[in-house]
Amino acid sequence: MPQPDHIVKIPLPDLDSLDDDTKKYFAICEEKLGMVPNVLRAYTGNLEKFRNFTAFYNKLMLDEDDCNLTKLEREMIAVVVSSANRCYYCLVAHGQAVRQLSGDPQLGEMMVMNYRVAELDERTRTMLDFVWKLTESPHDIGDADREALRGVGFAEQDIFDICDTASFFNYTNRMAHGLDMMPNADYHKMDR
Repeated sequence: MPQPDHIVKIPLPDLDSLDDDTKKYFAICEEKLGMVPNVLRAYTGNLEKFRNFTAFYNKLMLDEDDCNLTKLEREMIAVVVSSANRCYYCLVAHGQAVRQLSGDPQLGEMMVMNYRVAELDERTRTMLDFVWKLTESPHDIGDADREALRGVGFAEQDIFDICDTASFFNYTNRMAHGLDMMPNADYHKMDR
């Protein structure tokens, strides 16, 4: 049974009506990814927010100069947050990224369903436990939680980056739920 074929449940502008910068950005996506992720199409409803969203996402998830977390660690954070929030869009899209970056389809599926069943090193498990707690009960985060991250080798900037990444995906999960955002169907077939 295929997923619904809408991108979001609000009207979006036609691709032809978008400005040249956005069209160029989408062409780069097509070239590098083979598709334009539906989350990007969803943000074309407000082009200023689209530009802010893409700039922030690219800095947060792709920048290797300003973040000690690996791309895989950041994707794992995205998936664990999305698992706690039951965000279909992000589980599909970022579960695929975990499969790709790890080279392990089973790890991608474990992250989506229940990261606790995966055989993870103590550092990664501590990070993901922190992220789960930050998502499920943020008001319960305290000094002991940050100290646990330090205890497995995370520096102060790393703790900031963990919180930043988890917070971003809590935001995007809520946007995806609110708009009934559907992931590109292509994600389901990739890196299996």
